[in-house]
Amino acid sequence: MRRFGVELTPEHPVTELVETARAAEDAGFDTAFVSSHHFNRDPFVVCDRIARETDLDVGPGVVNPYETHPVSLASRVGTLDETTDGRAVFGVGAGDRSALSNLGYEHDRPLRRVLETFQVARRLWAGERVDHEGTFTARSAELNFPVGEVPVYVGAQGPHMIRMAAKHADGVLLNASHPRDFEWAAGRVREGLDERPAERGEFDVAAFASVSVAEDADAARAAARPPVAFIAAGAADPVLARHDVDPDAAAAVGAALGEGDFDSAFDGVTDAMLDAFCIAGTPSEVAERVETVLSYADSFVAGTPLGPDPVSAPGLLAAALGR
Repeated sequence: MRRFGVELTPEHPVTELVETARAAEDAGFDTAFVSSHHFNRDPFVVCDRIARETDLDVGPGVVNPYETHPVSLASRVGTLDETTDGRAVFGVGAGDRSALSNLGYEHDRPLRRVLETFQVARRLWAGERVDHEGTFTARSAELNFPVGEVPVYVGAQGPHMIRMAAKHADGVLLNASHPRDFEWAAGRVREGLDERPAERGEFDVAAFASVSVAEDADAARAAARPPVAFIAAGAADPVLARHDVDPDAAAAVGAALGEGDFDSAFDGVTDAMLDAFCIAGTPSEVAERVETVLSYADSFVAGTPLGPDPVSAPGLLAAALGR
């Protein structure tokens, strides 16, 4: 199923997020992913509130399996699927290294941790009692309520995570915004699909791109600085090199984020970072870039910040795309 979704970041009040979700639904979007960071509001609560007020599919986008035990994550997603009458989507990824370090978590074996997390979740949703010993431990774990088939989307940027998602998951949320990255990622997807078991069914390649759209291009770019800071700080060296982004500048942004100095981090975002890690500009500029991205992807999720006015942004984007 081709998804046109939005990512909402619960740094804003829940009522505002629900308003943006309504605007996205009115504009023709079908899915709302809610990002997960310990310093923001709880994504599952926000998903539930959005699901009460819209008919959108909803889910965390993406939650990491370090802060919460994977079995507990399976239960929370299963509960969301029940309360939404089967509209839950499970977006799972390795998480931001800098944010995890603030809580004392090691970013240990991220690919294996993500894979084991959703494989165990699927078994629990199927009603199995699970014993698991790997990057985490589960003994005689089970859920005492039924869960339907929840689509699993892996948030990915690096080659190994992309290949793993294509082999094992239902979809991938490619954390990128530049066509050059999607062209490169398409090759990694093909490598994973070559090893995909036939019984896994179709696979959805979703562009999970940071978008900032406004009639004023400068205002759109200014609004993009916070999310781009996090993206640049977590980008691998080959990604930085692909876009001629100074690795020392990206490291400085990451260090500021790790210290909680967000103003310095956002100020440290360069034009090269904005061009590489966000689709920002006027509706026509953004639409042109999105259309290019969709030559490599099946679905498109417009990620935070959406724009200086998040409520109007989905309408601007949908109109520009002819939806």
